Amino acid sequence: MKRNEYKKAKRSSSKSRLVLKIGLVLTIAAFLTIAAYGVTLHKKAELAADRAYEPIQDRTPRTTLKEDSIQPAKDNVSVLLIGVDDSDDRQQGDSNSRADALLVATLNPKQKTVKLLSIPRDSYVYIPEVDYKDKITHANAYGGTKATIETVEEMLDIPIDYYFKTNFNAFIDVVDALGGVEVEVPYERIEKDETDAGTIHLMPGLQVLDGRHALALARTRKLDNDIERGKRQQMIIQAMMDQAKTPTAITKFGDVIDALGDNIKTDMKYKEMLSFLEYAKGGMPSVDTLTLEGDDDWSTGVYYWKLKDEDLQQKRLILQSHLGLISSLTPNVDDETSSEGRTNRVVISPSEGTDAN
Repeated sequence: MKRNEYKKAKRSSSKSRLVLKIGLVLTIAAFLTIAAYGVTLHKKAELAADRAYEPIQDRTPRTTLKEDSIQPAKDNVSVLLIGVDDSDDRQQGDSNSRADALLVATLNPKQKTVKLLSIPRDSYVYIPEVDYKDKITHANAYGGTKATIETVEEMLDIPIDYYFKTNFNAFIDVVDALGGVEVEVPYERIEKDETDAGTIHLMPGLQVLDGRHALALARTRKLDNDIERGKRQQMIIQAMMDQAKTPTAITKFGDVIDALGDNIKTDMKYKEMLSFLEYAKGGMPSVDTLTLEGDDDWSTGVYYWKLKDEDLQQKRLILQSHLGLISSLTPNVDDETSSEGRTNRVVISPSEGTDAN
């Protein structure tokens, strides 16, 4: 090789090594930045979880456990999501607030599926706390979280393993922290805002809503009914899940954690929360949304949503099977459910459920 060619080749090789070094440095820097951000988020989330932790005192479980604790990453579990009609402006407090939104999620890690059942707020059900039937939304006002959980357990004949309770502020702030959610607004509607003093003007069509508009969409039911409102709430939750798994949302998780702050209560510890990350490995779980059929009832002069017994029994069986509480289902009830997991649980039979009173 000639001297000039050798020098040229050497310079080219040096440049290549320099590019590789710069690329390596940038890669390491990026990795360290992400890692540091992850550590910051981890600590922030842990502190937020500690503030949110609020176990239910003096609650008699409806199940018999052979093991000391549930492992959400391995066991089938149920979670009750409670949205109360309270905010910084209202300042009603937990004991005076009604449950404006009630959703039960059952999670099956082996199937990697989630059943999400919306419970209409005006459902006429037996409330153990007061020993008579009333709107399920009133259970929280009668006895707080404990009364709400026991009412849902009584109605669906399944154990509730965990609860998450949030108010209007947390919902608005989380949606805003995610950058909004894309949903289909079914109609034009002027709805009360979170303070009940102002209004929100919803326009029809597919669009990205901020937190206040998303809350107004989740709450409205004047132009249809509780069932449709439940479907909208499920749609918004699904939209939030879809938004949360986008690449741009990763940098917003810190804001999401800050948004939750003191506006959420749960009996789930931080380590248990982390175990749910197993569901996200290899993609988010499949979510199957369910509703409870019923009829409008004004017979007493007060509006109630009277649940259809046959449909309620069907939804009970679907959730019980998904949790592994029963061994099998007939094909026309739920072809996809499985009896795997949760064999260490004992559930009260349907004959001892809500119809007993």
